[in-house]
Amino acid sequence: MSPLSYRDAGVDIDKKNRTLAGIGARVARTWGPGVLGEVGAFGGMFSGRFAGLEDPVLVATNDGVGTKVRVAARAGRLGGLGHDIVNHCVNDVLVQGATPLFFLDYFASSVLEPARFAEVIEGMAEACEAVGAALLGGETAEMPGVYAPGELDLVGFLVGVVERRRVWPQGVAVGDALIGLRASGLHTNGYSLVNRLLDGDPGALGRDPGGLGETLADALLRPHRAYLEPVLALREQVPIHALAHVTGGGLQDNLPRVLPPGVGAEVDRRAWRPNPVFEWLVAQSGIDAAEAYHVFNMGCGLVIALPPAHLERALGVLAGRGEEAWPIGRLVKGQGVRFCDDL
Repeated sequence: MSPLSYRDAGVDIDKKNRTLAGIGARVARTWGPGVLGEVGAFGGMFSGRFAGLEDPVLVATNDGVGTKVRVAARAGRLGGLGHDIVNHCVNDVLVQGATPLFFLDYFASSVLEPARFAEVIEGMAEACEAVGAALLGGETAEMPGVYAPGELDLVGFLVGVVERRRVWPQGVAVGDALIGLRASGLHTNGYSLVNRLLDGDPGALGRDPGGLGETLADALLRPHRAYLEPVLALREQVPIHALAHVTGGGLQDNLPRVLPPGVGAEVDRRAWRPNPVFEWLVAQSGIDAAEAYHVFNMGCGLVIALPPAHLERALGVLAGRGEEAWPIGRLVKGQGVRFCDDL
């Protein structure tokens, strides 16, 4: 019996090292003065000094892209996944008022393909630069037998910082007005249903199924957007009581996460129209409105709660920054989310 090498088992350590060395310069371009150390260390180091903050609070989060990776692989377009995972994590710490400091990734696949890996990392680096986060490090795993050939998984970890007195939510009260901000698309939720639909029509990604004005791939793979810039601008103009990032579970699961006991929400879904891709999904799958609004964000990716006296001012500020935003309801006595429409 001939000797069996690790490469024969499906893992090429030398290829992995060459691939990682090739991205070092791109990763380093995301670094600011807070980063200590070099690419390739066992752990990423970041300074614990935060200029201008009296009582800094670190906020940490992690998430994955989920089955959106299968849609991206079908289309041969992986770069957007890097934006997806960074921006999802950015929004999650933003909900507590934090701005991003650094990001780490976990990339796993059956076999490491350097070009695909570099495409994802380039997307991450672009997204990190856009929000001022350092791509501090990560882990790359090659696991044949765990992942089927061609499959991959992508997970991100992000740490942000906020002054303790500015942590959200705070001051949430019955009567607060709710503003919804436009989502760029599905963001990173609901793709298991999408993949089931694509299984029955593999060529669908390359064409406009009607009413989208773009290919289905363009609509489905539009990256999860970051709300950092408009929210930080708005915070300087009006008091904000809470933010809710609308991810898996939709409005009815995510909005109550930032509400105190005894406070619920009344939401009018007629205040906005879902992106065309959601209309396609509902039509193709046949799910009813109640399930659709529980699975998807349906075009509303972030909710802002603020005093009603500042509603018009807030809408004006957001419109001035090119945001599509709408008054979608108010906070009421009770619990959970009640839809005051009949879709």
